[in-house]
Amino acid sequence: MRLQIQHTTQFHYDDPPSYGLLQLRTAPQSSAAQTVISWGISLEGARKQAEFLDQHGNRIDLIEVMPDSQLLEISVSGEVETHSADGVLGCHHQSMPLWHYRQQTALTLLTEGLRELAESIVLPSESTISDLHALSQLIRERVAYAPGQTSVNTTAGDALMNEKGVCQDHSHIFISVVREKGFPARYVSGYLLMDDRTSQDASHAWSEVYLDGLGWVGFDISNGISPDERYVRIAQGSDYADAAPTKGLTMGAGRENLVVSIQVQQ
Repeated sequence: MRLQIQHTTQFHYDDPPSYGLLQLRTAPQSSAAQTVISWGISLEGARKQAEFLDQHGNRIDLIEVMPDSQLLEISVSGEVETHSADGVLGCHHQSMPLWHYRQQTALTLLTEGLRELAESIVLPSESTISDLHALSQLIRERVAYAPGQTSVNTTAGDALMNEKGVCQDHSHIFISVVREKGFPARYVSGYLLMDDRTSQDASHAWSEVYLDGLGWVGFDISNGISPDERYVRIAQGSDYADAAPTKGLTMGAGRENLVVSIQVQQ
């Protein structure tokens, strides 16, 4: 399947920033799950300084915000051919060792509620994909999909306690429990082709678990499936902070207003 994507992010500043430096994780890379046909980035109010791969294998575009710019606009677009493999991405190729993905982070840190959830399920050392889908279903039953109830800083423990969240929260809860059971797990950000619309106001998130004999296998907890040809991978990491589309700092900008527009279509 060939998917066309247009993603525009606008930062409106009350006062022009005196300095700003941002990392962008907005470029897909070819893999067993996808082939990048074309991809480009355009900037208004900023200029590109460097391009490199981070420790998780993500492409980083480092940009400098232009002084006196009250609008920073980042637009990425392109075409990606996707391939369905029942969520199986395969072997681990990046420099970050597998044991790193067994470690909890600030966003996945175990709480009493997460520990009780982990103790309530059985994930054998040779866990099957069906076991992990059962965990995914349990998380959906415990945490209702409710946009606007959490933020990018919400932890897995808080989302579980409040019983509300979005795909990011579902992924963090899943990752936390799977790591407690001893499996490497990571967070993935990207895009999903919706059945009922092309315009979206946020990107999508899911999780991947490393299983012996299969490698990395994806689980979209919010939708109860493994990623198929409707998914485009952009970035991966230990949690959202490692895969955020934009990350950095601005100085002297005052209040900022963020506007995001995404279109995914065939």
